[in-house]
This record gives sequence, C-alpha cells and structure tokens, in this order.
Amino acid sequence: MRVSHIVKATRISGAESHLLALIAGLRERDVQVSLQLLVEPERPMEDMLAQARALGVPAQSTTLRRDMDPGALWELRAQLRSLQPDLVHTHLVHADIYGFVAAKMARRLPVVSSRHAGDRFRLRPRWRRIHQLLWQRLDAGIAISHAIKDFAIAVEGAPAEKITVIHYGLRAEWQSDTEITAARRRLCNELDLPDEALLLGLVCRLVEEKGVHYALDALRQIKLNFPQAQLVIAGDGEKAAELKRLSAALGIADSVYWLGWRDDVADLMSAFDLLIFPSLWEGFGLVLLEAMAARLPIVASRVSAIPEVVINGETGLLFEPRDVSGLVNALTRLLEDRALRKYMGLLGAARLEEHFSIERMVEDTLAVYDAVLGNAGRHRHH
Repeated sequence: MRVSHIVKATRISGAESHLLALIAGLRERDVQVSLQLLVEPERPMEDMLAQARALGVPAQSTTLRRDMDPGALWELRAQLRSLQPDLVHTHLVHADIYGFVAAKMARRLPVVSSRHAGDRFRLRPRWRRIHQLLWQRLDAGIAISHAIKDFAIAVEGAPAEKITVIHYGLRAEWQSDTEITAARRRLCNELDLPDEALLLGLVCRLVEEKGVHYALDALRQIKLNFPQAQLVIAGDGEKAAELKRLSAALGIADSVYWLGWRDDVADLMSAFDLLIFPSLWEGFGLVLLEAMAARLPIVASRVSAIPEVVINGETGLLFEPRDVSGLVNALTRLLEDRALRKYMGLLGAARLEEHFSIERMVEDTLAVYDAVLGNAGRHRHH
C-alpha cells in the first residue's frame, strides 16, 4: 500500500509530531509512505523534512505564497502523479483543500482527511460551506477525539458514518527514578532554584486559547501557602510579551520562568512536579501524553477532548475552564500531597500504555485505509 500524507506546517507542534509518529509506525507495517509539506516562504520547515527523511520517508515541500495559490496546486498534482499513491491522507485545513483537489486532478485518488482541531475560523459561513462540500466528497475522515468528531458533525456537516475516532499515540521512553532526579537537578541548576522548589510546568504555545493567564493568576494565589512554588513555561507565541507584563503586574515575575520554545520537552516533564493545562479549547493535547509518559499528574481544564485523556481523580484533576478558584483548589490538593502526585502519575503512565500506544493508533489508521481501498483484512496482523 502506498500512502501520501499532505500537511500545511509552520512548526513542529502537536499535529506535526503526531504525523511523524504515524508515518514511522506505518513504515514499520510495510506501508510505503511519502510526506508532502505545504510551507510558507519564510518557514521552509527544513527540520520536519529532515526528521521525515531520517525515518526513510521521501519528503518534499511546496511553497504556498498565498491562501489560494494555483501554482502550488499544480506542483502538488505533479508530485502525486510521480509518487502514484493508492491513497492520499490530508492534515489541517490548507492540506485538506489543496490535497483533495490535487488528488482528484492527479488520478482521482481516494482521500482520507484527519481533523486535528475545532478551530474557531471553521465556524465562519464561508469555511462551513467549503468543509460541507469537502465532506460530501471525502472517502473517509479521522477525528483525533470524540470532541472533534462532534464538532465536525455539528459545524462542518460531516456524515457521522464517515468519521472514525483515532486518538493520538505516543511511544514512551520510560525513565528511571535516577534519570528523573537527574533531569530535575539539571533544570533547577539552569534556573538557579533550590532542590525543594515546587516546579509547576506549563508546555504550550503562548496564545489565547491556551489559557496561560489563568495559570498566572492561580500562581499568585498559590504563593500565599506555597512560597516555594515556581511556574516554568516552555513555549512561545503572540501573547508572550503580554503574559510577561501580566506576571509583573501580578507581582509574581520572580516566580515565573519563560524558557521559550524547547526541543527537550521529555526532559522538562521529568523535572516538573505536575503539569498545568488550562486550555479554553483543545483538539487533543499531545503534551498530556508526554506528561503521562513522565509519570506526571495533570491539572487541566474540563473542556473539549481533555476529559478523554485525563481521568479526573485518577490521572489528574480537572477544573472548569476559566475557573481560577477551581484551578487553585486542584493545585492545592496536589501540592499538599506528594504521595497523591506520585500515585496519579503512575496511573497516568499505565493509562498511556493501555489506551494511547503508537501501535493502536497505526492499527486503527490502517483499518480506515483498508476500508477505503476495499482491502479488508489485508493489513490486520502484527
């Protein structure tokens, strides 16, 4: 089976990390995979191309100079004609549109589309119409959560029978207690913090929907009872300067550490005492799986797909979005009880292994491909 994956990428974030893991898993199952990136002129995504090629996957990019770029469409069509895939799998909105049209222009190829987020722009009438037309013609769709499936049905008019829910998977590299202690010591040394500091981690883009300002407000209140609490934020984005000003206005600037974008997230997770995830909406939240791999308890908002990943009272604590007092109460409960933090972290690791493995994600994706191609049973082996 030959499958071409098409995605519009501007950085390696959740959807892109998922895609790299998926194509690696598909290759292990003898699927001939290729990757085509739609990129912006100032963001050529050489890092993602290099990672794909390191996996042995043919990868190439097509530059989009504007939202509607006929030249890019013809280039994508030529690539598909050269690759001759059996099936095209698209990810994110530009790739959904360009990939579908190019696939039909190339050889009337079947198309599977993955929905990774319920972006607010999809609510606009123009985009709703475009996606309604797409769903009528797509061969199948994959939603990364039940919340995203519901969104696609309600907002985009997607036929329920066309969508399969396949959660993200993560291949965890389990760390020993010694490795976790070493990671913590490295981060404390980097930040010039004492060993007894309580490290509250936040790993995300610094944008409105991640709710970072609620975490800052919660820290201000938490510091009254836990003066050793420190908020460590890994990520960047359009709200960075505004959030830094807010931390100063709240009087907590000395307890907030802005690490910027990091590629050592697994190491950081091992150093934290817990992860805060105060999103206002979320397609899935791959960082939640990364926290579970590090045996971290999670304090997260009860919104979108998050309750599908974090089990309240077992692998973490959930609070209502925008509810700072609820966030403070959850943090207080965990910061007061080190044994509870450890217990929830262990349950999270067990849940990751049971429900969110790469193998399960790949197997379920192959089942969708087989159904579309009429190859039932062809790849149903380990």
